[in-house]
Amino acid sequence: MAHTNNKKKVTETINVSAQQSRFHVDATDAPASKEIDIKDLTLSIGGRDLLSHATLTLRENRHYVLVGRNGTGKSTLLRALAEGRIPGVPWSLHMLLLGQTNMPDIGSTLDESPDAPTFEHETVLEHVMRSDANREHALVEAKPDLSEALDDAKDPLTIVRAIRKLKHERLKRVHDEMAKIAARRSGARGAKARKVSIASEERVAASALLLQQPASEIDAASIQEDTRAAVDTLAEIQVSLDTMEAASAEVRARTLLLGLGFSPEAISRPYKTLSGGWRTRCSLASALFQKVDILLLDECTNFLDLPAIIWLQRFIQSLDDTTVVVITHDRDFADAVADELIVLREQSLEHFKGNLSLYKQELRSKTKYLTRMQAAQDKKTKHMESSIASALTAAKRTGDDKKLKQVASRRKKIEERTGLEVGLKGGRFKLNRDLMGYHTSRRDAIEIPTMDPLVKISIPLEPPDLRFPGALVSLEKVSFGYPRAKTPTLADVDLVIHPGERVGIAGLNGSGKSTLVGLVVGVENGGLQATKGSVTRHTRARIACFSQHAVEALEEKGKMDGELTALREMMQVTAGSMSEQEVRGLLGGLGLSGKIASDVPVAALSGGQKVRLALAKLVYSPPHLLVLDEVTTHLDSDTVLALVETLKQYQGALLIITHDRFFMRCVVEGESPNESTGEESDEEKEEEDKREWEAKPGLVYRVVNGQLKLLNGGMRKYEAIAEKASGKLGVLK
Repeated sequence: MAHTNNKKKVTETINVSAQQSRFHVDATDAPASKEIDIKDLTLSIGGRDLLSHATLTLRENRHYVLVGRNGTGKSTLLRALAEGRIPGVPWSLHMLLLGQTNMPDIGSTLDESPDAPTFEHETVLEHVMRSDANREHALVEAKPDLSEALDDAKDPLTIVRAIRKLKHERLKRVHDEMAKIAARRSGARGAKARKVSIASEERVAASALLLQQPASEIDAASIQEDTRAAVDTLAEIQVSLDTMEAASAEVRARTLLLGLGFSPEAISRPYKTLSGGWRTRCSLASALFQKVDILLLDECTNFLDLPAIIWLQRFIQSLDDTTVVVITHDRDFADAVADELIVLREQSLEHFKGNLSLYKQELRSKTKYLTRMQAAQDKKTKHMESSIASALTAAKRTGDDKKLKQVASRRKKIEERTGLEVGLKGGRFKLNRDLMGYHTSRRDAIEIPTMDPLVKISIPLEPPDLRFPGALVSLEKVSFGYPRAKTPTLADVDLVIHPGERVGIAGLNGSGKSTLVGLVVGVENGGLQATKGSVTRHTRARIACFSQHAVEALEEKGKMDGELTALREMMQVTAGSMSEQEVRGLLGGLGLSGKIASDVPVAALSGGQKVRLALAKLVYSPPHLLVLDEVTTHLDSDTVLALVETLKQYQGALLIITHDRFFMRCVVEGESPNESTGEESDEEKEEEDKREWEAKPGLVYRVVNGQLKLLNGGMRKYEAIAEKASGKLGVLK
């Protein structure tokens, strides 16, 4: 089950319904199938509809990317799937959900169940191997009781006790599962599930009696029957272990951990010593380690650096025996792993064969084509209606029957020529003869696809004048080492940032990027002081930094003050320098308008909304240097695109630290967002040409081995380096 830190969300009830008929086979009785085909799916949470009469189709071994804006219900849909709340989804399917905020126990692992044993000193490798509940159960069942009992020829009752104990444990697990099903269902399905649960409870009770049966009451026939059952069960367990590739478990787990960025030394360290980000990676490795039918990955690229993202990308592409559903806002990653797209918008699910960039491109092309077709038809129809009106007036004046027939003929032509000009087979046609059934018009109506309103981010763009020229920040031969560290984190770093420049920093997690940011912003802004070398800052320059912990800081503040709202937080930050109306305007420009700003507590804001509030705190007085460290983590793809467009017009300098290739190329290197995905139109190029100010393309640096090195070739060069590094690790399914 997916976990969340927001207590309010935990208490909200998910309500799900789907198309049912008297011929419908209940999920518990459905034949073994690895496909999902749900019609008329309605899903709501907390009384708010997320899906209404939608269709969800997941074909076997296909890879899907689920996209939609923040708050549309993507994570809730995956959670409903994983928890078996959707009618018609076979319970024989083995599904595994990777939670967005908290892993590792996600439905099928043993890690955090109340009765699970504690493993105080388990290593990272052991933690991943133990995450596969099926494998763990099979190993426990096979050793030592059952195998040793079969080897014990002196006491045949040992076999009887071992097999009965094993069967009892299995029946208890089945009963627990049936009880969960019964608790989640209502109506006729709920009544049936409760009957099944009661029957399983009776079987558990009968099994418990057999366990307590005195040895004197066990006859020879029972001993023979239980011995045969023990032999068959042990053979079945061995086959199951072979299917799970249990013998190669350690090799597979080690390969996964290496691919996700763990060093060989870190793999052997105790799991409890890992930080939050590395536990997230370990949980992802645990999910990938297990053999499942459907793998649900919610924001799986969070906390991963680029080599790990590319490795994960290749791993998912190699899964030819697993259906994968991914939620991600990393556009390049989404394009690489998607066979098909599932678009959640307007409480519906739209299926598209292709990736996100192709979907956007085709949607824009189709919308433009149909809009032009509609405009041309409207113009032609208006002209014909004008001529009909003139002819009708003339016919009535002269009483000419011939002209009246011409009027009727022209009206018929309007009907015949109005509507879609493309038939079902793709060709042009005059009449709607190739559509089946009854139709009120000669042609299908032109239905122009609806587009979501563009996300707009508006912030103050022009920092105050510096009065005299000079670099904003200059680092010369700067080194920094943390206390007790054997080697410095950074050594001999040279970096100069001038007003209006764009600078990007790439590198592995833990390579020193955040340390470099601390040196740039300085101690006075909560940063660091160099242990060697010189750091010079413009005396009038204002530096503001969005760190990876900005959202966490707002979450903590919201927990401490349950009445704190975005508006009150900003009024405190601005300390009277802005009126309430001005603060509302600033928050509204960042998408926090009206009651969201004034009535919704900060603790109840989504991750994306907290990012917007954190940005508002930085840019209400535009800084000369804005540092953005992983600012896209909680933002959906449309919001990232809007942020790109805004930052392109920001007249201050930008220092960008990110693993998002698309964001780095667009903001730092000056690529057009639509040009990089093949979507740019002539109108958009003209719009860009009209901009009064736009930054020149900047430079991308890489932090490696404590050094800051310029990447000639920019982010695409770094991507090639990361692909080469991840390729050496290989992909093991």
